[in-house]
Amino acid sequence: MRAWTLTSPDDHVRLSDVPTPALRGGGVLVEVLAAHVPAYTKMVVEGNRGGLPVPLTLGPSCIARVIDVAPDVFHVAPGDIVVDSALLDAGGGDAILVGWVGLGGSGAGSGRTRRMRDVWRDGVFAEQALCAKETMVRLPGAENHPDLARLSFLPWLCVAAKGLHAAGPIAGRDVAVVGATGQMGGAAVLLALAEGAATVTAAGRNREALDRLAELGPRVRTCQLTGDRATDAAGIGPVDVVLDTLGATPTADATMAAYDSLRVEGTLVLVGGVRQDLTIPYGDLMHRKLTLRGSWMSDDATVTSVWNLVRSGALDLSAIGLRTVGLDDPAAALDLAANTTGLNFVALVP
Repeated sequence: MRAWTLTSPDDHVRLSDVPTPALRGGGVLVEVLAAHVPAYTKMVVEGNRGGLPVPLTLGPSCIARVIDVAPDVFHVAPGDIVVDSALLDAGGGDAILVGWVGLGGSGAGSGRTRRMRDVWRDGVFAEQALCAKETMVRLPGAENHPDLARLSFLPWLCVAAKGLHAAGPIAGRDVAVVGATGQMGGAAVLLALAEGAATVTAAGRNREALDRLAELGPRVRTCQLTGDRATDAAGIGPVDVVLDTLGATPTADATMAAYDSLRVEGTLVLVGGVRQDLTIPYGDLMHRKLTLRGSWMSDDATVTSVWNLVRSGALDLSAIGLRTVGLDDPAAALDLAANTTGLNFVALVP
């Protein structure tokens, strides 16, 4: 079969002919229908987002059709449409993203995560994939979905949803998303609206992307970040919940502006890629009774809840711009993904 492979840390992604994966214990063999190519994939390949367990077939998640299952797999069956979350969690903080960067817990890894990567190394940017049964979630009724390629954005929606759920019920509350002009931020805005937020403040730097988010409806407010903490805090809030989806930033000022924007008993949830330390004032956190939470990836229950929103029509994916690519030219596909953000994404359709 054909796949996007990476053979060494200084290699480029290549289109390769590789053996079709063979079914083994604990595995699910799938036909890859569509896989989201994250905007930062080129950065991952170039080594700027942490180590990849090379050599490997690249790719963190997909929508797929089950071809076959091992004898010890019972929750999915041949013919099912599934989402592969890529998250393999052994508990105790030991978790990996199969075919991708990122480790649970401290992020430093352990002997156990190294063994996990030895057994489950290859991802899903390929015609077929062998996936660990723990990463598989069945999507009942998805066989009738009219656009499975668009559905490949579901894993990102689920990461955003998990972060929002960490703050408790969203319905009727004022929510802000900082970094809303990125793909994760755009996903979070859609989820907050679908789950009944009273208002959703989309905060980011890209005016064009903010204007597009404003078109989602009258509950959406926008705040163009200036870099001045006090100004940005006033523009974001006051709100009950902030989800920080920012990527790597030169300072933590935008995140701290989000903290400042919270009402009494508000919650700030971190799901992004900020690499800065946060200086949290002890007395202010205590007296305003604030909550600071971290959220990483998703879980099966969240996947099911988000799928039910999509299936019911409460979460309309037509607002998301989709661009599809094939396997033939990985370099061009990665360049396209790097220039596709906000409420737009690139899906690999093998």
